[in-house]
Amino acid sequence: MLSRTLLAVSRSDRIRGLSVAMPGTRQIVNRFVAGESIQDAIGVAADLAASGRYSAIDRLGEDIVELSQAQETRDEYLELLESLAANGLADEAEVSLKLSSIGLALPDGEKIALGHARQIAEAADEAGTTLTLDMEDHTTTDTVLATVRELRNDYPGVGVVLQACLYRTEADCRELSGEGSRVRLCKGAYREPESVAYQAPHEIDLAYVRCLRILMEGSGYPMVATHDPRLVDIAQALAIHNDRPRGSYEFQMLLGVRPEEQQRLADQGERVSVYVPFGPDWYEYMVRRMAEKPANLALLVKSLSSKK
Repeated sequence: MLSRTLLAVSRSDRIRGLSVAMPGTRQIVNRFVAGESIQDAIGVAADLAASGRYSAIDRLGEDIVELSQAQETRDEYLELLESLAANGLADEAEVSLKLSSIGLALPDGEKIALGHARQIAEAADEAGTTLTLDMEDHTTTDTVLATVRELRNDYPGVGVVLQACLYRTEADCRELSGEGSRVRLCKGAYREPESVAYQAPHEIDLAYVRCLRILMEGSGYPMVATHDPRLVDIAQALAIHNDRPRGSYEFQMLLGVRPEEQQRLADQGERVSVYVPFGPDWYEYMVRRMAEKPANLALLVKSLSSKK
């Protein structure tokens, strides 16, 4: 019921207008979203770099249904990458991309999205940084992985996100744990059916640890996306057990969530990358994240009431 209500909210122009105008809205947005422009994202990335943290920058916008919108998103990524290089941030920031934002849902969408993703991967390579493809709901998993395999033929540094909640992910981790493979492991933000995904939080946690163990034992580069202190501790223990030096893996957290913990890990010498979303579609992003998995709402509320 809550998910359906939130999805209805995300589609309502009237509620959007009222929400944006509320005094507290800007406080929330400023904490979790860099802003609407490329320069806003560059500013946040520069501040994070000055603190010893890294950035994974995502231009918001999903479910694009017009070719012109997909092309606009591609062009903005190209401009973002030029700006990262021009501002000396290519070593401290990469870009994160959803295929749905560059045309996957269009007729012949797989071909269109691959073409746009290839241009962005080329621009990232020229700028001296990397691209990671975000994972979306389970119906797109095979397409995302096929796109990553295709891109890695020319740009082997292209990374991918895997969602521990899916039953298939342990096998995907084994396939993608080889030399040079960059994998961001998250629990999973989407509300998936029981036929393809674990439902109970403790089952998802156990699946996350199993997947993390595979990645840490492999020869790739694990990107540990979690705010859970237990999983942070387990990741550090697995790194030690597998003789992984700091810098052969990294932690990833969301902008505005547990910033003091981010800084604590960075000060310890851990590599910490912060997910930095930006763009005019911030309202839809925040509401849809709550709808896809209402537990995300509790995470944001908790982070607003605590600095840790």
